[in-house]
Amino acid sequence: MKAAMRDRYGPPEVVELREVETPLPAPDEVLVRVRVASVNRADLDFLQPRPAFTRLFIGLRAPKTPALGIDVAGVVEEVGADVTRFKAGDRVFADLYPYGHGAFAEYACARERAFLRIPDEISFEDAATLPHSATLAIQGLRLRDGRTVGPGDRVVIDGAGGNVGPFAVQIAKARGAEVTAIDHTSKLDFLRTLGADHVLDYTTTDYTKTGERYDWILDTDSHHSLFAVRRALRPAGVYVTLGGTSWPILAALVLAPLMSMATGRRMGLLLWWKPFHAADVTALTDMIAAGELTPAIDRRYQHADIVDALRHVDTGRPRGKVVITVANR
Repeated sequence: MKAAMRDRYGPPEVVELREVETPLPAPDEVLVRVRVASVNRADLDFLQPRPAFTRLFIGLRAPKTPALGIDVAGVVEEVGADVTRFKAGDRVFADLYPYGHGAFAEYACARERAFLRIPDEISFEDAATLPHSATLAIQGLRLRDGRTVGPGDRVVIDGAGGNVGPFAVQIAKARGAEVTAIDHTSKLDFLRTLGADHVLDYTTTDYTKTGERYDWILDTDSHHSLFAVRRALRPAGVYVTLGGTSWPILAALVLAPLMSMATGRRMGLLLWWKPFHAADVTALTDMIAAGELTPAIDRRYQHADIVDALRHVDTGRPRGKVVITVANR
């Protein structure tokens, strides 16, 4: 089979399609013929890597895992002897982040528990956009204790035009929130089509300095200090960040808990993330069926053009998700 692989860290150009052995499923594994995959910012983070300290976990000099790709949707080809939930021909999708990646290949193989069935009314393409980014969006709008965005809340989605943001804008709107979406000038019209009540151009406006106060801020990629963000939060407000470079992540891990205790505002990194959590995935697919959520797809690429797809996402210009068609049958 053909699979996207890399042996060293670097830009998208280090990736190449190689002919490798098709995996054989272990007793508790499922082999899936990939129909569609989608690209996440996380795929680029693993390439570079970003933040730099992740080398401690994924390989100091070179990546321990050469395979790439986490969002996958396809058809079950073969199941291991102990698999009970799936059979050949089932339509399934998964976030392979915890399972060694490998979505950018003609076949993906992972443990049975990695996969869920795709509802009949959802296409492979839409399913492939959901596993990583949409799950981050729905969980980023909910705290560990269950508190979530609700009717009348003033919500900011910072970085609203990328992978996670379009899902977050629509989810917050479906819950009755007043949403301010922030991104580059070129994405403001797109954000309005998602239903955002207000849009801000980060190249001209710093939302932490406008004097506005918000109940919930979801930051897809931290660029502000926590002290600046605190000024933009109402009493008992919430700030959740999904990541960024090394220093913002360190601040979110160490400083944010102290500031939360001192101010009554909840601030920090999304440490309660549960990849591809079944209840959240069901909630997302139900929203799609109800017309409350529509995956935003920026561009479509063929498998042979994987480097171009990664390069496009790396520019930061996509409005929503980039998908890769691996097989048409």
